[in-house]
Amino acid sequence: MTTEADEQLRSWIDRESQAEAMIPLLGKLYRENNVVTGIYGRRLVNRSAIEILKAHRFARQVDETELPVSQTLPLVQALTTLDLGAASIDVARLNSRYRASAYAASEDMDGFLREELAEVIGRGGEGMIEPRDVVLYGFGRIGRLLARIIVGNASSASGLRLRAIVVRQGAEDDLAKRASLLRRDSVHGPFEGSIRVDQENQAIIANGTFIKVIYASNPAEVDYTAHGISNAVVVDNTGRWRDEEGLSQHLKAKGVSRVLLTAPGKGDLKNIVFGVNHEEITDEDTIISAASCTTNAITPVAKLMDEAYGIDHGHVETVHSYTNDQNLIDNFHPGERRGRSAALNMVISETGAAKAVAKALPQLAGKLSGNAIRVPTPDVSMAILNLELDRETTKEELNKFLRRESLEGPLHKQVDYIDSAEVVSTDFVGTRAAGIVDGLATIVNGKQAILYVWYDNEFGYSAQVVRVLEHMTGSAPVKYPKVQPREASVNSGAPTAAR
Repeated sequence: MTTEADEQLRSWIDRESQAEAMIPLLGKLYRENNVVTGIYGRRLVNRSAIEILKAHRFARQVDETELPVSQTLPLVQALTTLDLGAASIDVARLNSRYRASAYAASEDMDGFLREELAEVIGRGGEGMIEPRDVVLYGFGRIGRLLARIIVGNASSASGLRLRAIVVRQGAEDDLAKRASLLRRDSVHGPFEGSIRVDQENQAIIANGTFIKVIYASNPAEVDYTAHGISNAVVVDNTGRWRDEEGLSQHLKAKGVSRVLLTAPGKGDLKNIVFGVNHEEITDEDTIISAASCTTNAITPVAKLMDEAYGIDHGHVETVHSYTNDQNLIDNFHPGERRGRSAALNMVISETGAAKAVAKALPQLAGKLSGNAIRVPTPDVSMAILNLELDRETTKEELNKFLRRESLEGPLHKQVDYIDSAEVVSTDFVGTRAAGIVDGLATIVNGKQAILYVWYDNEFGYSAQVVRVLEHMTGSAPVKYPKVQPREASVNSGAPTAAR
């Protein structure tokens, strides 16, 4: 007699087998057609069978039921027969639309896909821009994570190409040490793939990506064209220069066309938070800033809150992991309190993130104050938004709104949502969202709302920087299925701020 335990195990083995069958198909679409697949924002490329099954289970957050692999496997199999051009395809949304269409009744999946993906069928990997050269100026915490993401996203035909990193000359074994830091990370774990050191050519080869290591102390003195690099975007992650005058030194180097700063920009530099004001980037903008990790975490949430409820005023308190500029033990530091041991103390500090929100959302100028507390953890921080709204709401209504936006809204890659009573900071290491709202911690009292937003101040921010890079270079693939007007109105049931 078959027991429930037997049935559960048999079901699991069957689903695991189907997920395993999907892996080479997803890889083929990615490598040969430059098609990136995902499930409601969860990437499927280069994932294990278990990770694919977890992505299918995540679909219940949107569809209120687990997405069957038995439905997505035939869909992915069909996609491989269509000779697709470059695209980003959400197989969960595509499957949902197919099930709701007239094609499902006649089991005509091929006909459905040919109608839905007509623009890219038969394009054979076409529709992509020329690969764009990227140079990392600096190779610290953010620089190495950017390298991981860009190399991990690299395909054979398009997108961003990490061509070089620029650092100051170190010891004789400098190249090997920098490769080792890319290979192993105490917070983010091992590099996913293979890393080799090419001493003869002074390069690091990561998953087949040849990365030239250039030693220089002056941005203007580097001749990138001598290394076959042209029209490059330099990503300055040193923080040494933060204004247009200082960063413009990069533009004097041969082979450079644009500069992206991974820190808050000063003066008239545009501070870009992807998802909020990235459309402000023009072809004439040769130097822009990707703002700070905290600004990226709080601005998308603030945008949602202001558009739906209106923000009269508020305060942002950041509980921030320690960073490299703090001391391991007490030592001199020009900043107040920052000289005290980062590993032993909570340190009250200042942050310009709250004021910087206004650079991306001018309507919030003068409405937000901010402060910070540095705490002895190496990564993942929290922003606490204490907001006075224009109208009253409830915890249930507000959380429902934020959850829906995190799943279906235009900022779903920036704002995530969780309502688990057991999560702690380390659970968010490696998250790609700019910020994650902790729904259980939300407090609402009439017009006052207090939101707790987790964020990986390293990896989540780096993911945002790469999104800005893709937008600057036009290297992000077109997304399918195309959003219909009724689907775009995810706020149709959301509250509207009284203005």
